[in-house]
Amino acid sequence: MMNQSTMKISHTKKIKLSLLLILILTSFQSNAQLTPFELKGKNYTATYKECIDYYTKLDQAFNCVSMQTMGATDAGEPLHIILISSDKKNTPEDWHKKNRMIILINNGIHPGEPDGIDASMMMTRDIANKMEQDSFPKNIAIAIIPVYNIGGCLLRSEFNRVDQNGPESFGSRGNSQNLDLNRDFIKCDSKEARSFSQLFHWLQPDIFIDNHVSDGADYQHVMTLATTQHNKLGGKMGKYIHDVFDTALFDQMKAKNYPMIPYVNVWGQDAINGWTQFFDAPRYSSGYAALFNTFAFTIETHMLKPYDQRVDATYELMQTIVDYASTNYDTLKALRKTANESMLEQTYFPIAWKNDETKFSEYEFHGYQYKTRTSKVSGLPVNYYDRNDAYSKMIKIKDTYIPSITVKAPLAYIIPQGCWKIIELLKDNQVEMICFDEDQNLDVEAYKITNYKSNATPYEGHHANYKVEIESFEKQIEIRPGDYYIPINQTKKRFIIEVLEPHASDSYFSWNFFDAFLIQKEGYSDYAYEDYAANYLDMHPEVKSLLIEKSTRDTAFAKNASDQLEFVYRHSPYVEPRHNIYPIYRIVNSQTAESLKPIFNNEAEIKNKEDE
Repeated sequence: MMNQSTMKISHTKKIKLSLLLILILTSFQSNAQLTPFELKGKNYTATYKECIDYYTKLDQAFNCVSMQTMGATDAGEPLHIILISSDKKNTPEDWHKKNRMIILINNGIHPGEPDGIDASMMMTRDIANKMEQDSFPKNIAIAIIPVYNIGGCLLRSEFNRVDQNGPESFGSRGNSQNLDLNRDFIKCDSKEARSFSQLFHWLQPDIFIDNHVSDGADYQHVMTLATTQHNKLGGKMGKYIHDVFDTALFDQMKAKNYPMIPYVNVWGQDAINGWTQFFDAPRYSSGYAALFNTFAFTIETHMLKPYDQRVDATYELMQTIVDYASTNYDTLKALRKTANESMLEQTYFPIAWKNDETKFSEYEFHGYQYKTRTSKVSGLPVNYYDRNDAYSKMIKIKDTYIPSITVKAPLAYIIPQGCWKIIELLKDNQVEMICFDEDQNLDVEAYKITNYKSNATPYEGHHANYKVEIESFEKQIEIRPGDYYIPINQTKKRFIIEVLEPHASDSYFSWNFFDAFLIQKEGYSDYAYEDYAANYLDMHPEVKSLLIEKSTRDTAFAKNASDQLEFVYRHSPYVEPRHNIYPIYRIVNSQTAESLKPIFNNEAEIKNKEDE
């Protein structure tokens, strides 16, 4: 029989064993939540499989974390999305009903820039733990794309991005088609981009963050930030993101010992005199997001800084944005609401921009002196940044843009069913469209492409068109069942205009979708058409007068029989009617729009037609 002293010792041992067991279990749980980056020395980035496995474990461990698949990728793997919310329902439908502030974070669009992949894994874990302890703001919901460019992530090597300072090995820039996915948000040549379009409109994020690493120049900053261009974002939102939101992020990151500078838009040159702000056209992720009045930030760490610092800086900036969004929830929500309402009333839209070199903002830049030395490779003079000669200086960044082309919005667009590639892309972006179900004639405004230039070398699978010049004219077109009517008064209004106006900087026309209409299909043989042309001139003296007039003032033309024959052809009904005519038409006449109302009836019927 135990005496009282023995019982006390035994009880004490049990308590100690229990405490030890708790410590061991806690330590095991803590280690189990460590990311591959943390477990393997912080100069390591998770492989694609490790990343997805880690999120799978978080999904299983936390009610507030849900991993779903959202569409296909060129790599054959599904695109994943991580949904994090204290609601424990984790569906955007619920988030919108509760008016949550939705933040979308994209990682690995360039897998050679993996900082965000590892930072987001840690942030997801930490947020999940805070939510379990009821210590995370309930007005925030977060969606994270673990790896966007899966194909590039799978092309892992220690030899990618040769001059980057870590991690040990990482992915490649191009995707499985060797496309740069951060040039694909409008043209959507990749399955990733088409999946992203659908995902983006499913989420309808208030804030978008895209994580990158910058390689343009050398300087002291670990972190730079490319905020969506404020003039292009426009209105009160644009002014707020430039004057208030950005300023707060810069101040708070400085307090965290990561002083920032706007994205250094300098390529192997001296940055001491400042630079022109990078312009994020709609082809880029932040430019795309701005078309839908989403606050957008491209995080750019500096590739020559140690990997652990870059990941930590990315983590801190993402957390800073989340904290700011929660604290300023009412203001940010109100600004987006106002912007969306104003857009519906807006009549004129800028579709191309130029920098205003007279205006600038000043920032404190921590750089390195730009010097010349003798190359150890060639023996010739080469430039370099001297890390032993650092400086801090106030610099000017020319960050104001003004419209160079503005268009008046039509009441609607008409898209023939033959342009099915365009129709599919518009549907991916949830553009409201109505399919005609009967023949009819409509009076429309059409464009003729009068001039353009094309890149001599390929760019992301295209020979882009630019400096597009147009002439507008009125015509009557025949509508067939299966053609589409796109009313402009909808939430995707700005997107529709920017992709369908051919002279917009990132329109579908600029990306070659309509090049077939720039090639003449019909023609004539000189020897056979000669008699037709002569007869035509006899029957149309007004054309003959024009021919004589041109020959009189143009001696080269007067001596060229082929040019004169072409002139007659161009002034005859035989000329090909579709050549250089842009096949998407604008309805600008209110009477034409009104005449369609009995056909489409009302918004409910429109929706029913779409569903069918």
